[in-house]
Order: sequence, then C-alpha cells, then structure tokens
Amino acid sequence: MKKVLLLGGAGFIGLNIARRLADRGDCDITIADNLFRGKLDDQLSALIDNHGVKLVTADFTDPGAYDQLDGDYDNVYLLASVVGVKYTEEIPHELIRINSMLIMNTLEWLRRSECRKLLFTSTSECYAGTIEAFGYDVPTPETVPLCVEDIGHPRFTYAVTKMLGESACLNYARQLGFDCSIVRYHNVYGPRMGFKHVIPQVTQRFLAGEDPFMIYGFDQTRSFNFIDDAVTGTILAMEHENSNGEIFHIGDMTEITIEELCRFIGGLLDFKGEFVTGESHSGSVSRRCPDIGKARSRLGYEPAVGWQQGVEQTVNWYREYLAAGGDVFE
Repeated sequence: MKKVLLLGGAGFIGLNIARRLADRGDCDITIADNLFRGKLDDQLSALIDNHGVKLVTADFTDPGAYDQLDGDYDNVYLLASVVGVKYTEEIPHELIRINSMLIMNTLEWLRRSECRKLLFTSTSECYAGTIEAFGYDVPTPETVPLCVEDIGHPRFTYAVTKMLGESACLNYARQLGFDCSIVRYHNVYGPRMGFKHVIPQVTQRFLAGEDPFMIYGFDQTRSFNFIDDAVTGTILAMEHENSNGEIFHIGDMTEITIEELCRFIGGLLDFKGEFVTGESHSGSVSRRCPDIGKARSRLGYEPAVGWQQGVEQTVNWYREYLAAGGDVFE
C-alpha cells in the first residue's frame, strides 16, 4: 500500500483526490487539515468510516503540528492554503502569513523526513499580470514568465504566495533530494465547491430573483475545469514517471466569456428577465485559458467533462442543496 498524505485534504479539491485514491484501494491515506472548511464533513466522515482514512487535525502554521505526522510518506500533496478574492481583500496580511508558513513549514518538515515525492498545487493567478501587462499568448503554456501588475495590491497576495511555493518547492527538492511536481489549476469547479466562486455565486443570485441580472466582467474570458478532470490531472502529475521536476497547467482549453456562462446558467434556471452588463472587479484579468499540451503529451491528461455538462451538474447540485435549506459555506 502506498502511503499518501494530503495536507489540506479536507478542502474541495483535496477531498475529491482522497475519495478517488480511496476508491482505488491501493493507498493508505492520511488527511491533515485544520478543518476550516469542515462544516460539511459527511464526505470526510464517510472516507474515515468506510475506507480507513486517517485524519490529523491541527494548525500547520505551527511547526510542532508536523510531529503528529509520519515521516515516510510515498506521496505528499500540499494543497493547504487560504484562497479566495474575499480573503485577499479582507485579510491580505494573514493570507500571506498563513500560506507562506504552510509552505515553509512543510518543506522544513520534508528536510527531516523520508518522504519520496511532493506535489505543490499552484494557480494560474501566478501569470495573470503577464497576460494583462505584456499580452502574452493565450492559451498560455507553462513557460510564461510570472508577474503581478501591482505588488501592493491585496488582490495579488495569493498569487505571490503561490510563486513563493513554486520556487521553494522546486529548489528544496533539488537540494534535498526528493521528487517534486507542480500543478497550476485553472478555474476548478463542481458540486460542493463552496459559495465564494463565480458559478455558485451566479446561481445563488438567479435563485434570489435578481432582475435585471448584472453580468460583471461580461467580456472577460475563462476556461473552466470540472473537479473530476482536475483530480485526474493532479494524480497523474504526482504518479507519472515523466512528471518529476515539472510544472503542469491543469485545466481545459475551451475559452468562454463570463456573459456566455451567465446566460447558460440563466437558461438552466428558467430566467426570463433582462441581462445588463457591468464592469469587472478590480484586479481581475481579461483573459485566461491554459495551454495543456504539456500535460497531454507528458501525462496523457485529457479533460473528459465539457463545460456545459459540468456547469449543469454543478448548478443542479446548488439548486437542490439550497432548496433543501442548506447553509451557505466557504
């Protein structure tokens, strides 16, 4: 049995990775998390009860918390971070502190452990400034230079910590002799993702009866990556023999406008009202779409869920959840 640790494994992506690995039946899985997003824990409880997944609950910004972990995992997924525009705006200083300490504490723990491989989960936000400032290619490959437009803008604090993580993980791995891969996620979405993302937010606004419906950043483009495909790409980047020392863009190359997305969701929810267009939020990029050619050729990664199919599945989940009286959660 392969020993696997998921730091931040109780979050949206981490929990789905844990479930995929548990269903395979060939992994001894430990989830380490502070349960910040632990209000909806039925899936986590099922993994513990039905698959023997271990749970270590601690604040991993404290270096001493790592003493609760084993020291010989085959695979370590570093997913833990504070993410979301809300937090960059409200607590940018804490976001920098927490994310940076999670990265550096994990790497210092790896220094004294016998773990074989680390996978660090990064973000397309790392190169958002490059697209805006220099008009770099879209779809965008992994070779894009990383930059932010305004180092003092709180919107970019998350991206800065992920740049730190990419550099730190690759260089620690090279110096200390463990394997490392990095994935940059591009707009991962799906059921139970929380409410601080565009698809659930738009769904909630339609259900609340907003009319006319304002489409903020209507002409901006994004490519959306369904959670099942993101999990597949992440596990491939961890386990494939051609992944060591490499960065992979994990996403989908179908680029759509925010207006197209909103009108599609409105159709799913039988919206008959008026649409109006509005300005984008500060710091939001005009275009984003990954070139996934490297993940295709090196890993055999291929998205399987089209955006209409995935969005419909996601919207239906949120509609049913809210109709049943479910609480809004992070």
